[in-house]
Amino acid sequence: MPLHRRLSDRLRPWYLLDVLAFLFGASSTLWRAADGFGELAALTPLTAVTAVVSGLLAVVVLRFTVGNLWAYAVEYANAGGQWTDLPFLVPVGSGLAGLLLTYATTSNLGAAAWAGFWAFVVAAGVVAAAVSLAAGYSEASA
Repeated sequence: MPLHRRLSDRLRPWYLLDVLAFLFGASSTLWRAADGFGELAALTPLTAVTAVVSGLLAVVVLRFTVGNLWAYAVEYANAGGQWTDLPFLVPVGSGLAGLLLTYATTSNLGAAAWAGFWAFVVAAGVVAAAVSLAAGYSEASA
């Protein structure tokens, strides 16, 4: 098997997102430690290790968030729903609204992502309870 074929079988497009998340996490740590990239000559071993750990944490957060959102979408579709249904779109819209609103008020991307995630989780729970309650009532009346 040619080398380019073996590499294309092993490298997936999602890996590029992992690399970008790692670079974002590591470079943001280096940026904060050196007050800009102009002073990177004073890089200490502790700062380098902290940057690597921050990059790996960014990859974990990306995988966790994207994986949970993808699992939510797939399970909803497997249960017979469409991705254009209102019970699917309300939690996603709530998460995006929470993210945008928090970022607009604090301009802190980490806090915005955290608020968006929890807005999604709370809205998904409320929608699940409401749909379950409505389904129970429609079954009882039939």
